[in-house]
Amino acid sequence: MSLVISDEIMRASGLSEADLLLEIMVLLFEQDKISLGKASEILGMSQTRFQRLLSDRGICVHYDVDEFQEDLNHLQAKGWL
Repeated sequence: MSLVISDEIMRASGLSEADLLLEIMVLLFEQDKISLGKASEILGMSQTRFQRLLSDRGICVHYDVDEFQEDLNHLQAKGWL
């Protein structure tokens, strides 16, 4: 599925596409809708960098067993484990 965001919304937000995607990933992570690993993958940044970004915003990194398993599965699918 693709999401199209109008130019009007982009102008109103004052954010670049990359910054808007970052804000969406942070929001989804905060609401437990996406894992740390998946958010950092979508953003094209390391998990450590995403964790630092969250920490800079005062957002706790919650990492449970399900997220750990999802990250392991992702690493295995990439052939890194």
